[in-house]
Amino acid sequence: MSGPLAAAEAARRILDAVRRQPALRVPLDDALDDVLAEDIVSPLDVPAWANSAMDGYAARRDDVAGASEQRPVRLRVVEHIPAGAFPSRTIGPGESARIFTGAPIPSGADTVVRQEDTDGGADTVAIVRDRDAGGNVRAAGEDIRRGSTVLTAGTPLGPAHLGVLASLAIAHPLVFRRPRVAILGGGDEIVDVDRPEEILAGRKIASSNTHTLLALVRQAGGEPVNLGIARDTPESLREHLGRAMGCDLLVTSAGISVGEHDHVRAALESLGGALHFWRLRMRPGAPVGFGEVAGIPWIGLPGNPVSTMVTFELFVRPAIRKMSGHPRPFRRGTTVRAGEPISLAPRLQHFLRATLRDTPDGPEARLTGPQGSGILTSMLRADALLVIPEGRHETPAGAPVTAIRLDDPGSAEEPAF
Repeated sequence: MSGPLAAAEAARRILDAVRRQPALRVPLDDALDDVLAEDIVSPLDVPAWANSAMDGYAARRDDVAGASEQRPVRLRVVEHIPAGAFPSRTIGPGESARIFTGAPIPSGADTVVRQEDTDGGADTVAIVRDRDAGGNVRAAGEDIRRGSTVLTAGTPLGPAHLGVLASLAIAHPLVFRRPRVAILGGGDEIVDVDRPEEILAGRKIASSNTHTLLALVRQAGGEPVNLGIARDTPESLREHLGRAMGCDLLVTSAGISVGEHDHVRAALESLGGALHFWRLRMRPGAPVGFGEVAGIPWIGLPGNPVSTMVTFELFVRPAIRKMSGHPRPFRRGTTVRAGEPISLAPRLQHFLRATLRDTPDGPEARLTGPQGSGILTSMLRADALLVIPEGRHETPAGAPVTAIRLDDPGSAEEPAF
């Protein structure tokens, strides 16, 4: 197997190997954050008919023009059209219809005078301003034209998208299925939070990675499947890994380094799995593995909590997003100024936890504090990862640095690292 890979090369290899999930139809209200799997062509005009933008009186522009408080225009009210009703007759010269917001405009009318500009009459109405002449009418198809492509495949569905689909009477949009992502923790020193006595007594360590990863998978658009915590034996690992069958992606944390109790790679290989790479030129998170077992892609993350989160952001999140149908799976990078000098010894690419703030000279980044891979609170405080290129030992204050914002809703086709 070749030597350690650069992080960007590892990310590309993972994305080349994972596959987009099949499409299925889901109830509209369950489709939030799913990715559309087909173009949506409108079967109708929206709105389907010209309608009123105001509560008021539908009338003819020629009748309303010139109206004022000194010279009001009086029109006969021939119809009452609430929302949900349809007009029964044409509006002729000197006539009007009482109308309400959203109601269809009667034939012959091209104006809705807001009720504030009238005396509110029932049989006849006095128009005292002409500012609405020709106005307050929403044209048929003003929002969406029949036959137009409204949404394209690959669009992530937000609340507004669901509203548009509802307006087109689409009750079950076709979306890409969310991948089922199996999460496996490991280590004799690790227990779950259902054993608080051992954790509080200091005899065991809480499996924070399990709960962090379950949340990260859900946030990335996957459906997490908790495989539990395997012991540091090949037998326990094989038994837990067998539970991943039927899932679309397997993510493990810890157990892939070079220690004599790191059995994940051997367990995968014993199950017929293939290992494509397992070490990167980066910090934190050098011991990252990638391969497959029983046809399921596997990403092995390091066990230190910060390393787990950072490598998830760089490798697992993009994989889940590609599998979910997102055409731009990566977080975007942006250029910021270093708010302090940064000194690094190892000749590796570094991903440093940082906070960003706006200054008159543009966004500035400062480190969250100590950058040890076990200091999980550094991720709690961070809103960005600073990308320090391999071999750069000194970054002076004020120097430009690439930052990957962890709260950026935007996305990119290629890694920013």
